[in-house]
Amino acid sequence: MARAPTAADDFRLRSLILSVYLPTILFGIGQGAVIPIIPLFARELGASLAVASLVVAARGIGQLVFDMPAGVLVARLGDKWAMVLGTGMVAAVAIGAAFSPSPVVLAVLVFVMGGAWSFWQLARLDYVAEMSPIDKRGRAMSMVGGMNRVGTFIGPVIGGFVAQRFGLEAAFMAQAAAGLLASGTMFLSVRETRREPQVAGHAVGGGLVGIVRDNRSIFLTAGVSVIALGLLRQARQVFLPLWGDSIGLDVAAIGVVFSVGALVDAVVFYPSGVIMDRWGRKWAAVPCLLTLALGFLVLPLAHDIYSFAVIAVVVGVGNGFGSGIVMTLGADFAPEPVRSQFLGVWRLLSDTGQAGGPVLISALTALGSLGLASVASGGLGLGGAAIMIFLVAEPLKRGSPAVFDSG
Repeated sequence: MARAPTAADDFRLRSLILSVYLPTILFGIGQGAVIPIIPLFARELGASLAVASLVVAARGIGQLVFDMPAGVLVARLGDKWAMVLGTGMVAAVAIGAAFSPSPVVLAVLVFVMGGAWSFWQLARLDYVAEMSPIDKRGRAMSMVGGMNRVGTFIGPVIGGFVAQRFGLEAAFMAQAAAGLLASGTMFLSVRETRREPQVAGHAVGGGLVGIVRDNRSIFLTAGVSVIALGLLRQARQVFLPLWGDSIGLDVAAIGVVFSVGALVDAVVFYPSGVIMDRWGRKWAAVPCLLTLALGFLVLPLAHDIYSFAVIAVVVGVGNGFGSGIVMTLGADFAPEPVRSQFLGVWRLLSDTGQAGGPVLISALTALGSLGLASVASGGLGLGGAAIMIFLVAEPLKRGSPAVFDSG
């Protein structure tokens, strides 16, 4: 388990504003600006609906492929340069995407973009883990999740406006501008952290394979719960719109309900961090999994906009409770000498759940129905919660209660 920094008493959340939280908002704005635009731009370049879907999927595939290599690169470059280069790479790829001559070129660039996102996210996670003491890490990580939510809420508005005014390519240029601002901010504000020399046994004895072997009990317990959580989070993006449509709601009504759930999600993120630091990580992780699971278990009972809205709020509360929980658990469990590499494997598990979610939902819907897929997803969430309750040790263990500051 990671050792808390020795400068713990001097840490304040406000110290991460310029180095982490502002760049996270900027990066989220850029990400939010292009996510809805990518399939539309692929169609404009002549892609069929199926090919456009594959172009969108290339981002998630890129994240999966680059998760573990990113851990190795972050360990070699250091947090500061990895964060700066990751965001700068996204900006460069976004500029290239704006000038894509064909759907194939766009798909390749979106794939690389997904890898750059993985690179940046892992470097940011490693940096916050290094800077924050364990008894304040929950709030530090939940703020990261919250700032990303703020950015991705603003981004689609900006992306939609510039795309309508100047063309779809302009959304990618907006992403590039946001990425360059984030990169410049971190270059000026992030201080490179000191690392203890890498333990020889880890460096020589199998690299990533050795890390997986040495930490297999964590990956087979907490890691499975993280996969379940990733699946549920992705299911939220799929089930709510499709179920709203299946009960006869129009697009505007579905959008309003979805926005209400997203607002509740955003409101809960900081209290989640306080819960993690005061009572423990499992006090946030278990309610998150259980509440999301409950929402999907009862979703087939929604037959009008009111019951649908209540379930959307329940799901929003559950997702909000999990703000930063995957990052916090990863930082807590990571052995400090090889933390970056461990976090690369950890992110691979999380991204596997998110990437596999739509595939599983599609298969279950084809075999049965949308309601069956929703209930089955809820059941997987219950399984993830049970593993977290009974098989995962609480990482937050202190000799004295935390001293809470205002940030």
